[in-house]
Parts: sequence; structure tokens; C-alpha cells
Amino acid sequence: MRKSLRTTRKSLWLTGAALLAVAATSSVALAAVNVKSEPTASFSGASVTLTGGEFSGLGNTEAEAELTATGSATYTCTNPQGHASPGQNPVPAQPGSSGPVGLGNSDHNGRGTITSLTSSVTAPPTPSAKQVGCGGTGSTKWAVSLDSLTATGAHLAITQGKKLVFCRNYTLGGPATGTACS
Repeated sequence: MRKSLRTTRKSLWLTGAALLAVAATSSVALAAVNVKSEPTASFSGASVTLTGGEFSGLGNTEAEAELTATGSATYTCTNPQGHASPGQNPVPAQPGSSGPVGLGNSDHNGRGTITSLTSSVTAPPTPSAKQVGCGGTGSTKWAVSLDSLTATGAHLAITQGKKLVFCRNYTLGGPATGTACS
């Protein structure tokens, strides 16, 4: 009878361990995001637009995408005599964000899409003549005016709750599908 009881306990323990292992691997498998099509970025002046991302395996918890753009601003320097010349140093622009945008997966059986996300950089507070590289040593008599804003990079983050589930970096002149975040 004792041998039968030991065998039953051992069987129950092994069955419980097997069920626990199946449950653990199932939750990991359900958390895997599948990329059906990579989102692509296009740069135009101060803006970056992302289109075409399609994902599955997101489950019914809403996933949110956020695109953040970075870039630079260039300035024209005008000397006291009224002659303009380009500044020598680009200045970092203020980053911009699309804000979090839901992918719609909670309404579509775990499938989410990025139809279009846009983010733009903005001008920083007007830099000094020295920061822009006007007048050699940066004379304070030079006037500084914004010439152009250019988005040069973007970062896409897709999160569910507080967990990052997909991430890409994009650069002006780089591949349209960007590169995986490291």
C-alpha cells in the first residue's frame, strides 16, 4: 500500500510539474509579437512619417506606438553691416513626438497596424552667435536667424502596458525599414 501511495504522489508531482511547464511556455509563446510587414519611414524637411507596419500576436491588451523625431537646425548669421552668411555649426533641434497611438489590436484579435504616424522637430530657443559659429569668435553683434529645420533620425517604440514589445531606429538616408534597437 505504501508503494502504491508513493507511486501516486510521484505521478501527481510529475503531472503538476508538466502542467506548470506547459503553462509557462504557453504564456511566453502568447507574448511573441510577429511582424507581418515592417513600418517604413520617409523624411521630409522637419518631419518623419511612418507607414505600413502590421503586427500580430499582440493579444487583447491595447498596444501603443510612439514615434520620436530628432534633428538639427541651421542658422543664418547677419553681421552689423547687414551681410548674411550661413552659420558654421548646426544646432540640435527640439525633438518631437507623435504621442502614443493605439494599434487597434484589442478590437482585431491581436492584430495591430500603423496606418500613419508623423513626428516633427521644432526650432530650439535662438542660440547665440558663438553657438552657431558666426563671426569667428562669435561676436555678440551678429544677428542669428533660423534658416532650416531637418529631421535626421526617428525612434519607434511599441509598448503594451509598460513593456516594450517592438523597437526600430530610422536615419535620414538610411534604410526605410530602419534598424532594430540594440
